[in-house]
Amino acid sequence: MKGYLQLILITLLCYSSNSWSQEKFTLSGTISENSSNETLIGVTVAIPELKTGVTTNEYGFYSITLPKGTYSVLITYLGFKDVLQEINLNENRKIDYLLEEEVEQLEEVVVTENVEKMDIRKPQMSVNTLSIGTIKKIPVILGEADIIKSILLLPGVTNAGEGASGFNVRGGAADQNLILLDEAIIFNSSHLFGFFSVFNPDAIKDIKLYKGGIPARYGGRVSSVLDIFQKEGNSKEFKMNGGIGAVASRLLVEGPIKKDKAAFLIGGRASYAHLFLPLFDVDNTAYFYDLNTKLNYRLNDKNNIFLSGYFGRDVFGINDSFVNTYGNAVGNFRWNHLFSDKLFSNLSLIYSDYYYGLKLDFVGFNWNSGIRNFNIKYDLKHYMNDKLQINYGLNNVYYQFNPGKIEPSNAESGILEEQLIQKYANEFAAYVDIEHRVTENLSLGYGLRFSQFMRLGQDELNVYANNNPVEFDPFLLIYQEAEPIDAINPGRGTTLSTFSNFEPRASLSYTLNESSSIKVSYTRLAQYLHLLSNTSSPTPLDVWTPSGPFIKPQLLDQYAFGYFKNIKDGDYSIESEVFYKNVQNRIDYIDGANLIANNAIEQVILNGEARAYGLEFLLRKNEGKLQGWLAYTLSRSEQRTPGRTPFLDNGRSNIESGINFGNWYNTPYDKTHDISIFLSYDSNDKWNFSSNFTYQTGQPTNYPIGQFEFQGLTVPYYGLRNTQRLPAYNRLDLSATLTPKKNANIKIKGEWVFSLYNVYNRRNAASISFRRNDDTGANEAVRTSIFGIVPAVTYNFKL
Repeated sequence: MKGYLQLILITLLCYSSNSWSQEKFTLSGTISENSSNETLIGVTVAIPELKTGVTTNEYGFYSITLPKGTYSVLITYLGFKDVLQEINLNENRKIDYLLEEEVEQLEEVVVTENVEKMDIRKPQMSVNTLSIGTIKKIPVILGEADIIKSILLLPGVTNAGEGASGFNVRGGAADQNLILLDEAIIFNSSHLFGFFSVFNPDAIKDIKLYKGGIPARYGGRVSSVLDIFQKEGNSKEFKMNGGIGAVASRLLVEGPIKKDKAAFLIGGRASYAHLFLPLFDVDNTAYFYDLNTKLNYRLNDKNNIFLSGYFGRDVFGINDSFVNTYGNAVGNFRWNHLFSDKLFSNLSLIYSDYYYGLKLDFVGFNWNSGIRNFNIKYDLKHYMNDKLQINYGLNNVYYQFNPGKIEPSNAESGILEEQLIQKYANEFAAYVDIEHRVTENLSLGYGLRFSQFMRLGQDELNVYANNNPVEFDPFLLIYQEAEPIDAINPGRGTTLSTFSNFEPRASLSYTLNESSSIKVSYTRLAQYLHLLSNTSSPTPLDVWTPSGPFIKPQLLDQYAFGYFKNIKDGDYSIESEVFYKNVQNRIDYIDGANLIANNAIEQVILNGEARAYGLEFLLRKNEGKLQGWLAYTLSRSEQRTPGRTPFLDNGRSNIESGINFGNWYNTPYDKTHDISIFLSYDSNDKWNFSSNFTYQTGQPTNYPIGQFEFQGLTVPYYGLRNTQRLPAYNRLDLSATLTPKKNANIKIKGEWVFSLYNVYNRRNAASISFRRNDDTGANEAVRTSIFGIVPAVTYNFKL
């Protein structure tokens, strides 16, 4: 590790001295969309004479340092007209560019560009980007464009099936994904238990999914990073767009507060299918609503401020006697400051809260739980020259965990108020990340993140014999909860545990020729938070808990190798990768573990390990009337928890059996084969047709392998974990988008989206249960399916 630090320091010193060896000047500025002043992410600023260039950052800023001279500057961004300008770089120059759209389209131009095209020269690998334009074309359930459902069509990304919340990346669990909305952490990404995602596509500007080679500025999760930025708002003119669907509608409004200097954006969505339930004499409710907001103000050429927020809630109720409410609330204040034409900084103050509540009138109490955090982060990007860029910064997050609080719903309930022990923690990180173009063919990305996690004091902490909260019975070969021998009150001012980790990152890209390259990467990540869930798909009832005296942080090592090729000047592209990842300290649960309202969760948890490995292949067609991709993943995802250190029992040495006898077993999210095909065809100016097909190996599960009679009851028993599978999953979806010819007298532009989900009405199994047939007395398997064929119609409009 010391040598790794020395390498980074030597690189910085060498390039700092070399940058003064000849006269150089810097070209910098911001690139925005002409009609709205919305800054554009990932715009290419190329210098053809030197075969070099840069791309704009998350705030539209670019900077490139070149030797003194006259150059052609080529600005390219798909969906916009190219800009070619000749400049005489004999001094530092700041030039802002406003790009004009090529074709008038329904969607906001800032999100219809083909940002999905691959850059074979960049060392960054295992990254997928989807434009909002593509996402809106993908057929999904009930006709609502959905970010999470769309990324499930990418290689290496799956979930637990229809109606399942969260997503799994390269064999990882859903809680191992870091989900960021304008840099704020989102703890639950789903509405209505997985039928919709919490992200309003109308308000979203940029989406990136990092599956490996994750930059050092990210940390805290060991599987992936889904980084989402909201639009900033139109500072030139008032705009409105939205959609009316079968079960939900949305509306987004944006416009200038002060023209060309300040803008606002506000967008909302709500579902209303529950309003029709009384027509069928159903007294239940199931709906969601959310709100996206953003303000931005350009103070001057060197300072911009942003204030963004998101608030969402889901409500599910049965006859008012059972009401479940849950959702996210986040807020972020950001200050962009330009120290010089080479040094860009961003300071963020972030608040994030995830709330889960239950109203249980039939038993007379209310329940609420959640997790909130306060985050301050400071990031800087230093554009040293056209070959070297350095990112570095600090991040500190304070967490408060509420495992649950019970309150009586009325005076007659007889329920006593009880607060489960709240937990507190602090996570600090510092990082440096370097993008280094060594030669025309060789590019490197390398960095180091240092993270430190402190589990802070709490009101009460159990003490166990031999510091072991889980006991093993060598005669019954089972794990049991250990009885505490004492309980102490450490106090909020103490520190219960401290964990520190160095997390190096490295990636390399070597260009074989103008159209192909090979890339390799290594990533180490630490995750200090754990989602307590023994289901294959997270539920709102699942509780987050921090690492501490009895729970170790998860540590990932991931290796990836890939071959990448552009065909016909990028009209087609091939991305292929192999990966191997190993996770230490992945928690598992003893048989019969109770995770709900458990004040001593350490009594049912064991630390194990997990691994995943596989091959990913992605073939894209990027240009033309017919576009789309074929994605295939061949992978394995396994976990094991071997017996702990041998112990003495009455003078004899015993070895614990571990979970599943210490053998590797399939995780609930292991999918051997995963095939996705997406196609979009622009027939003419009025019609677009899209389809997607999905095939996945069935999800691992457990079936009874036998039964026995006990006091007249038939009791099934099960074998080793996850040795059986549900039937294979497959589905075909179709959609057609009609854009009527524009009428010059009507300002509103609209489109109709007609969709068919699960065209051939396959009854995919969400689960299989077993029961005794009352008529025959025989045991039988019962398949539970959520959806058959689902037609939908949505009307989108723009004003």
